[in-house]
Amino acid sequence: MATRLDSLEENFLNTIKDNNLIEKGDKIVVGVSGGPDSITLLYCLNKYKEKLGYEIVVAHINHLIRKDSTEDEQFVENVCKEMKIKCYIKRADIIKLAEKEKRGEEETGRIVRYAFFDEIAKKESANKIAIAHNMNDNAETVLLNLIRGCGLSGLEGIQPKEYNKYIRPLINCKREEIEAYCEKNKLNPRIDYTNKENIYKRNKIRNELLPYLKELNPNIVQNLSRLSKIVKNENTYINKEVENIYNKIGSESLGKIELEVNSFNNLPINIRQNLILYVIQKLLGTTRNIQKVNIDDIIEMSRRNIGNKYTIVNKNLKVSIKNKKIIFTPLT
Repeated sequence: MATRLDSLEENFLNTIKDNNLIEKGDKIVVGVSGGPDSITLLYCLNKYKEKLGYEIVVAHINHLIRKDSTEDEQFVENVCKEMKIKCYIKRADIIKLAEKEKRGEEETGRIVRYAFFDEIAKKESANKIAIAHNMNDNAETVLLNLIRGCGLSGLEGIQPKEYNKYIRPLINCKREEIEAYCEKNKLNPRIDYTNKENIYKRNKIRNELLPYLKELNPNIVQNLSRLSKIVKNENTYINKEVENIYNKIGSESLGKIELEVNSFNNLPINIRQNLILYVIQKLLGTTRNIQKVNIDDIIEMSRRNIGNKYTIVNKNLKVSIKNKKIIFTPLT
């Protein structure tokens, strides 16, 4: 009789298959902190690498925030030695770096982490980077974005694949399932005690808001995950429409993008909003920190259609009206 596949591993494999996360011949950098999520991800990826035909290397970054962070580093190094997997380790003083760059510690840590993963991917000629986000992380992200006042894109939460490079095979697994898997397989992951401290907004959502919402609806995590998938499908359709419209009324030259102002003004408001985001993404490579007020200012300026008017968006972008065109000009 065939051995029944573990439910978490089945979920892991189905997520890979359904979202085409891994193909034969891929080389994957696995981000491993040493916690339950990343150790489970590493364990599963290592277990199925021969069957699915890919290679893996590990990247661990020590943020030097906790007193026992060096123990995490040693733990990851030892696990990789046991599995005979190449491991890259970097230390970064996130607290000092955040102060220097005048950013929050969470954001600074994320920027440094992803930059390190990209660096190792380039060094190893890897084409994928595996991140250990789970279903609870996705639910927390949706709530966090909602509280911040996001648009539809924020409700997409954390998707299984981003930029055809970052992959999240555990995104459909709940945190309690991962913890049970670690216990069952005696993985003995490291535990980050700061996750219990409600210093950061995400921790407050994790430790206070979600448990309260679970009292109202025990399936809240699954429901928020389902919402993110629905929104993603809706946004995919809208973005395709926006791209088609851009190809009709947009043009690029000398690093600038121009839109025909009259055609723009005749579009439905939601298409105008998304078209602005599309142009900004195309020019700057990100729409991070672009607020609704920025989009509203551009739409109002275009509606008035008065020449020689302009607005500056986040010190990075000049948007002006001239010769019946909306002109987007990067400033950096």
